[in-house]
Amino acid sequence: MTTIVDRSKAYCVVGAGAGGLSAGKNLREFGIEFDVIERADDVGGNWYGGNTYSAAYDSVHLITSKPYIQYDDFPIPAHFPTYLGREHAHAYLRSYAEHFGVYEHVEFSRTVESIERRDGSPDWFVTLDGGEVRRYAGVVIANGHNWSPRFPEYPGTFDGEILHSCEYRDPEPLRGKRVLVVGGGTSGCDIAVESSQNAASTSLSIRRGCYYWPKYLFGMPTDVLYENVLKWRMPRPVVRFFGSLFLRLNSAGRPEQYGLPKPSHKLLEEHFVINSTLLYHLGHGDIGAKPDIAELRGDRVKFSDGSEEAYDVIVYATGYRMTEFPFIDRKYLNWNGRTPQLHLSAFHPEYDNLFVIGYFQTSTGNWPIMDYQSQLMARYLHLLRTDPRRASWFKQAKATPMAGAELNGGIQYYDSERHWLQVEHFSYRAMLRKLVRRMNADPPPAARNRGTAAGAGGTGPAEQANAPAANRLRSHA
Repeated sequence: MTTIVDRSKAYCVVGAGAGGLSAGKNLREFGIEFDVIERADDVGGNWYGGNTYSAAYDSVHLITSKPYIQYDDFPIPAHFPTYLGREHAHAYLRSYAEHFGVYEHVEFSRTVESIERRDGSPDWFVTLDGGEVRRYAGVVIANGHNWSPRFPEYPGTFDGEILHSCEYRDPEPLRGKRVLVVGGGTSGCDIAVESSQNAASTSLSIRRGCYYWPKYLFGMPTDVLYENVLKWRMPRPVVRFFGSLFLRLNSAGRPEQYGLPKPSHKLLEEHFVINSTLLYHLGHGDIGAKPDIAELRGDRVKFSDGSEEAYDVIVYATGYRMTEFPFIDRKYLNWNGRTPQLHLSAFHPEYDNLFVIGYFQTSTGNWPIMDYQSQLMARYLHLLRTDPRRASWFKQAKATPMAGAELNGGIQYYDSERHWLQVEHFSYRAMLRKLVRRMNADPPPAARNRGTAAGAGGTGPAEQANAPAANRLRSHA
């Protein structure tokens, strides 16, 4: 008989990326015991270069600038670049985990095999690698949603090498070869540009048109300008008008001028594509624009316009499928249709001890949004334990999940799989902030003292937290 390890007073957090770390930090702040299970040997998730499970390539950079990617209570040091690369992002997340005392709760090189309920118990039974079974009071799933790469289906077969962008690390496998990159999202653009500087030739196949935003507009990060526009609370058509004007005045022109398909959707109805160099390299002939693939023909590819070319490598930058979590049955997640039906994309309508942090898609600024989800979660759990009456309004609200257009300020995104989890970041973030304020709960004194002893500084001024953070980050960068 398998011995069950009793952790029935603690929560199990799955994953030590940006979402898992924020979940751990907030649970700790409210004195709630927890273990973080991480299959890599360090924190950071995709942003940890030594993580063999990471889907991030070496040259990847965030598309959100520092002011809108940092956690509110842990500023990114001023000497870090405006757009963090992988090493800086990992250093920041690592320092965050150290600063708030989360590191000591992480079990590295461990894998969650299954999560289930047994024998009518409200607790969760978590099976880890090696067959170890633990009984937990609750579970926080925070391992992201990009684990099942999507490969498009085309007639025929290709005789050359095939990679998905999640397998791409550096341009060495492309060097001196004829490369076709498929997919016009941010990763596809980055890989095509990097390939154009290393491969014998590079083509980019795009099925449907996109709007390409540069990283800077009028001398400032694009998201800083966009956030300022959104703060004015202008009607969406007006925001779209100014967005189109900004692109015309401060970019390299329309995508169709470079052989790319004209977007069929309206501006802001799709996840942003942030890239400042794709159109430059297309305009210089370093990258060839191609339409959708019609057929694979051995070492050649036929396109929908009838053209045909030979390639050695195809890199599919075609995103990920929204499949079930590999370790928990969909019956536990209120799965209905395409995705789980969770209140605010995080809270189970029935269970008060099962949460999903980071299970959403935004165009920008997702780390602090994960933190707001975690703040709300920790406050809710604290009130359930100490004053359930004060938590009853939220318990009632989450019984009817708010999702979809309700989280998007009424915006309808283009209907594609990559948008199934899409939320409009500005409206969603404001909603979470408001709910955190309404869920008025102070951490217990003992938990606050533990945080101070660990150097958390989470309740103090941002400038107080920044100085020690900068020193630690400098040593990791």
